[in-house]
Amino acid sequence: MKRGTVVALAIAGVLAVGVGGAVAVSLTGSDDPAAVATESPMGDDSAAEADSADAADAEQEAQADDDTASDSEPGASPGAYVEYSESALAAAEGTRVLFFHATWCPQCRALDEDIVAEGVPDGVTVLKVDYDTHQDLRQKYDVRQQTTVVALDDSGAAVASFVPYDDPSLDTALAGLGIG
Repeated sequence: MKRGTVVALAIAGVLAVGVGGAVAVSLTGSDDPAAVATESPMGDDSAAEADSADAADAEQEAQADDDTASDSEPGASPGAYVEYSESALAAAEGTRVLFFHATWCPQCRALDEDIVAEGVPDGVTVLKVDYDTHQDLRQKYDVRQQTTVVALDDSGAAVASFVPYDDPSLDTALAGLGIG
C-alpha cells in the first residue's frame, strides 16, 4: 500500500471515529486484520494516567463497599430488590417480602422509586411481583390490591400482609409488616 493511501485512510478513520476514539491503521501494508495496530489519540502517557485514575477509583469503591459491609450485623446478608421468579425466591436469604407492583399504579411507582433510592436493609430481600401477570400468586396470598407487600416465612407461607397505599415508602411498608 502506498504511503499516501495510508495517510488518507488514517485521516478518514480519525474523522469517522471522532475525538477520543481509537484509530486502526495498517502498519504492515497487509490487508490482514491481525496486522493492524490501534493507537489512542490521547497518547501513551495520557492513556496510562487515565488507567491509573480508573484503578484508583475502583479501589476506593471497593474500600467503601468493605466499610459498608463491616457496619452491618455479622452474618447478615445484604438487602436486595429483585424481580420475582421462583429461582429468585428460592435464592433469597433472610426476610423475604413480595411487592405486588403494577406499572400503571402511581403508588406502586412511588414505592418502587423509594426502594431504589433508599435501598433495602440488610437481611431483607424484596421481590417485585407483576400484579397483572401473577394472578396465581395474588390468589395464593389473597392479594386484592396493587401496592400490597407480603412477608413470607421460610416455607413460603404468608406471615403478614400490608398495603402502604397512602404512604408508599419502604419504611412504611416494612413497619406495616412488623419488619425493622
